[in-house]
Amino acid sequence: MSELPTCRWGIVATGLISSWFVADLVVERDGAKVKHVIQAIGSSSSEKGREFAFKHCPNATPTIYASYTELYSDPDVDCVYIGTPHSFHRQNCLDAIAAGKNILCEKPFAINAREAREVLEAAKKKGVYIAEAMWLRHRPIVADLRKVLFEQHGIGEVSFLSSQYNLPVDVASLPSTSRYRDVKLGAGSLLDVGIYPLTWALVCLDPSDSQNLELPNILAAQTHSSGVEVTTSVILHYASTGRQATILSTFTAAPASNVVCRIHGSKGYIDVTGHDASHPASFTVYREISQGKFEAQEHDYPHPGQGFIYEADNTALDVLAHHTESATMPWAETIRVMEIMDEIRRQGGTVYPQDQA
Repeated sequence: MSELPTCRWGIVATGLISSWFVADLVVERDGAKVKHVIQAIGSSSSEKGREFAFKHCPNATPTIYASYTELYSDPDVDCVYIGTPHSFHRQNCLDAIAAGKNILCEKPFAINAREAREVLEAAKKKGVYIAEAMWLRHRPIVADLRKVLFEQHGIGEVSFLSSQYNLPVDVASLPSTSRYRDVKLGAGSLLDVGIYPLTWALVCLDPSDSQNLELPNILAAQTHSSGVEVTTSVILHYASTGRQATILSTFTAAPASNVVCRIHGSKGYIDVTGHDASHPASFTVYREISQGKFEAQEHDYPHPGQGFIYEADNTALDVLAHHTESATMPWAETIRVMEIMDEIRRQGGTVYPQDQA
């Protein structure tokens, strides 16, 4: 058998999200498509980098850098994973692009659409690969769900969707430097977790390919506490089909159900269940067989680790094939998502310092 293709990763930042990503890269699994190597780790100090490597990739011997710039200059790094807070994404990406590195950048891709366009234009000029790490879109459950909705018409004509993400965060009790409270870091429920219900709405209501994306009409309201947006409610309306979605994100309440998304159609409905809107585990199709009676068919999706491996595999294969963008999360979709969140914030009254640049 031929050897698996290898992708050598440079990990930028040593926070929680980077630890999750690295843990999934090194987990043993069947049916691997790529061999992932933790080639280098960039941190604010060598000590933090070594501690991260010891804890999260004990069987690897990555090069430890005390700055991100040194990591970008490492010729043995094939792709950079950027796991810094939202507000640093723009500059981190621009620096990595200048060094000629391929990039997988955590969600949200930037603070606003203007920043996203700037980064993507720089990547286009340099000819490097860059993609937003919206791991939810890469999960097999999403592709299969879209097949049920738009190819098999499993619940008839799709009409309505609801999704929400509740993450209890006591913003008022946190220090002003916390990423959950500092607006300079992009604090707020929308960018942090609201992007997931928004993603469910986009992938389940819009069957279009990446070249024909519709920008839905938006009606939004937001609540603020200690100067930070803590709850966002949104109605999305697709003018071409009449389809609608209600989405919500909040820091003020714990989850009350394991149903993270419900999709309604003319012949039934689908419940997506999981730990939260970013961690779906299954979906059940409830197809109406007679008035008020439904036949249920459940689809389960066990996965290695937390599920980051799907985006890692797809990214690595893209990079090794010398692509410049992802078919799963193309640049046009990153821009559309940022434009929608910009409009939600405009209506809700959430302004970041970066919006004034």
